[in-house]
This record gives sequence, C-alpha cells and structure tokens, in this order.
Amino acid sequence: MQVSILEPKGVVWEGNAKEANLPTIEGEICVLDFHQSFLIRLKKGEVRISRPNFVKAIKDGIAFMRSNVLKIFVET
Repeated sequence: MQVSILEPKGVVWEGNAKEANLPTIEGEICVLDFHQSFLIRLKKGEVRISRPNFVKAIKDGIAFMRSNVLKIFVET
C-alpha cells in the first residue's frame, strides 16, 4: 500500500509498506494491503511502518485509508 505521514510542516515519510500499526483511541490497529476504507482518530503513541522499518512518536492525529492508500495526518 502507498503510505504518507504528514504533519503541519510537511511530509514526514512517504513510500510503500506491507503493514502499518496505528495507536487509535479504540486501541492499536494493524493496517495491511487492501484494508477496508476508514477514517479514524489517533492518540498519543507510535506509528510503526513495516518493510521498511519506520517509527514515529505522535501526540495525536487522524488516519484515512482508501483505494490502498493510507494517509496519516499527525501532530508531533
């Protein structure tokens, strides 16, 4: 899936990934290729991207998945 992590100052990370783990207000979720579309609120924690390995600590944010594209808008 195509993943973009964005914050107010610009792009933090962009690329293809097999898996993303997100800290949501309902608990941690794992997003894989072709996951069902969603819009979800994120809480303080770590966004982890697998293959390649990437970790970003966040305060809060939102994540949007559609058509195998994951956009993550965060505040760090």
